[in-house]
Amino acid sequence: MSTRISTSMMYSQSVNQMLGKQAKLSHLQEQLATGKKLVSAADDPVASGTAVNLDRALAELTRFGENANTVQNRLGLQENALSSAGEVMSRVNELVIEANNATMTTDDRKAIASEIKTLKDSLLSLSNSTDGAGRYLFAGTADDSAPFSIVGGQVVYSGDQTQRKVEVAADTQISDTLPGSEIFMRIRTGDGTVDAHAAGGNTGTGLLLDYGRDASSGSWNGGSYTVSFTAADSYEVLDNGGNVVKTGTYAAGESIGFGGLNMRIDGAPATGDSFQIGASTNKDVFSTLDDLVTALSSDPVTASDKAALTNTLQASMRDISQASSKMIDARAAGGAQLAAIDDAGEVRAANEVTLKTTLSSIRDLDYAQAIGEYQLEQSALSAAQTLFTQMQSMSLFNKLG
Repeated sequence: MSTRISTSMMYSQSVNQMLGKQAKLSHLQEQLATGKKLVSAADDPVASGTAVNLDRALAELTRFGENANTVQNRLGLQENALSSAGEVMSRVNELVIEANNATMTTDDRKAIASEIKTLKDSLLSLSNSTDGAGRYLFAGTADDSAPFSIVGGQVVYSGDQTQRKVEVAADTQISDTLPGSEIFMRIRTGDGTVDAHAAGGNTGTGLLLDYGRDASSGSWNGGSYTVSFTAADSYEVLDNGGNVVKTGTYAAGESIGFGGLNMRIDGAPATGDSFQIGASTNKDVFSTLDDLVTALSSDPVTASDKAALTNTLQASMRDISQASSKMIDARAAGGAQLAAIDDAGEVRAANEVTLKTTLSSIRDLDYAQAIGEYQLEQSALSAAQTLFTQMQSMSLFNKLG
């Protein structure tokens, strides 16, 4: 079998060779112009697929960063609002201590009541703070409308109880601002576990000094008790079923222990006066301030009126302390979330560097290598063009003569 070499075949091979070199040069020129090794997916399908996945991972990191910025802004504004609210409560506490001074006149107390009313309005405004984007900080997930409003003279909460979770890194979620119900409404009275108060109809001058749990007098079952004075110098303790569980002789300032609780009363209670003690309940801070305003706006004349005012002020101070502690706890929780955001930001930054480095090694062009290949292909094309030119001048007729 013989192979025939024709002029047309040689021309065709030379042309195909030049076209191939030109296509390679064109591809290299496009790579040099864009700085990309992968001009199209056809250049390296596997590497292109990997690059797409890396792009998605980087886009997810960007989304995490945007989430972090949003929740960080809201938590920062929550911190500012709660800091201001704490200052309001500190001022209220100062005013109550001042009002509890025996030298204060009725007009003085009414002036204090007026200031406390203004402070309550300030606190209400802070509870309806927004994040600058029209969303309310303390409304839970129902943050498109003000969470606190006055209905029938009472402050009511209309937000929900849900605390939003925001993803700021892979498998890392940050809690958004707290619902206002947890900060301003659900505040435990008394010392947070036990609460006590003088009955509203007392006619004596008995003052409730302090109270709390007392393991030496038994184990408290969570029930409520009433210390009722059967005479000026004697009392009986009744459980919440009206059963007498203890009787005793009253001595001003001495502790009365029963059922795992104790109570210390001073002054001169009248026959029929009583003091209740039991588990703490929830009370909103706005009601506490309203009670203060009402008490300070009164005009106590008799000794029993003054004792009732003192008992009210003492109870209010305990409730104010609980409200202040609740705000401090909320600030601490927000601070912990802000710290977690910073930690997540460091993780995102490290991951972003790694992903970008990997993506660059796959997609970005090595200019030194590409320029070397370009020059080599350019030389090869020039050689092919020269060879084709020489081949065109070749003919068997040149050998005849």
